Amino acid sequence: MAAAILTAVSGAAAAQSNVTVYGLIDTVSIESIAGLSPEEVEWLTRTAQIDRNKLPLAMRANMPPWLLDKLIARDGEAAAMELAAALNQPAPLDLRVNAIKANREDVMAALAAAPILCEATPYSPLGLRVIKKPALQNLPLFKDGAIEVQDEGSQLLAQIVGVKRGEMVVDFCAGAGGKTLALGAAMRNTGRLYAFDISEKRLAKLKPRLARSGLSNVHPVMIAHENDAKVKRLAGKIDRVLVDAPCSGLGTLRRNPDMKWRQTVETVAEMNVKQISILTSAARLVKAGGRLVYGTCSFLNEENEDIVTEFLQANPDFTLVPMNTVLAEQKIDLDTGEYLKMLPHVHHTDGFFAAVLERKK
Repeated sequence: MAAAILTAVSGAAAAQSNVTVYGLIDTVSIESIAGLSPEEVEWLTRTAQIDRNKLPLAMRANMPPWLLDKLIARDGEAAAMELAAALNQPAPLDLRVNAIKANREDVMAALAAAPILCEATPYSPLGLRVIKKPALQNLPLFKDGAIEVQDEGSQLLAQIVGVKRGEMVVDFCAGAGGKTLALGAAMRNTGRLYAFDISEKRLAKLKPRLARSGLSNVHPVMIAHENDAKVKRLAGKIDRVLVDAPCSGLGTLRRNPDMKWRQTVETVAEMNVKQISILTSAARLVKAGGRLVYGTCSFLNEENEDIVTEFLQANPDFTLVPMNTVLAEQKIDLDTGEYLKMLPHVHHTDGFFAAVLERKK
């Protein structure tokens, strides 16, 4: 750690590297960092005393200038800085209760006996927010599949799909399967749920979670791309399709702070091409009267509203279902307008976006 700190403050990038040190100091005390020399302790102490209000705006926000400029242009400086401040704080630990194995009250009681303190999440009826971040892997609740680690925003994204017993459902970009498991439980282990992904490694991570969950209605399927023949065979047959699209991941900066330094205007533009292609392919699966849910863990319009608008212009047989209608259907006491927009400084979740699209009957 000491060597890393000294490296961070050398060279032309020293000023920007200091922002990383500020984040470190905000998260842990200087005294708790092992192996520091007296000179390093003195330097860290001096750095911590710098008035951050005198730093350039992008440094205060700890964001690349291109990203901060976008947020300021859209929301204004005060709102952009408020979002930036929230993204620079550590994320809480949220859990989802597996409804086919337990209920929230019993899980809270079992965790309290551990003893692990938690509270019910305000929006997800199956969510728990754990106080501090204890190890969970050895808990009987975790081993038995009664709980899964899942941000409340991600839980809501799965819930607004609105799956029902006995339906045919596709999680088009399943990844390691967090939302797949939530969908399977919401279907009460009935019907047929396909978990599509192009990565064998990601689907492999789903298998142990699936075994713990007790679900038998989930069918993991590796596809080569969004136009794979396995996808085409299900065209027009699916009741609900979830597209948790590949994205910049900027909504998860509390968990992945380095992500913002790896994204550029160009990488986001490349992602937009992929997003519209995946959404268009997934739409072919939806039967008349069925629903298509598009979601990202991003707060950029280019990845969210703009993609939905482009899709609707090219696919007039789909209409936007207002999110306040969808949330009311799911009895979720939340109103974010036409779209689901979850933000860390407002809802204390990761940044999430979702739109519900319905194919005309």
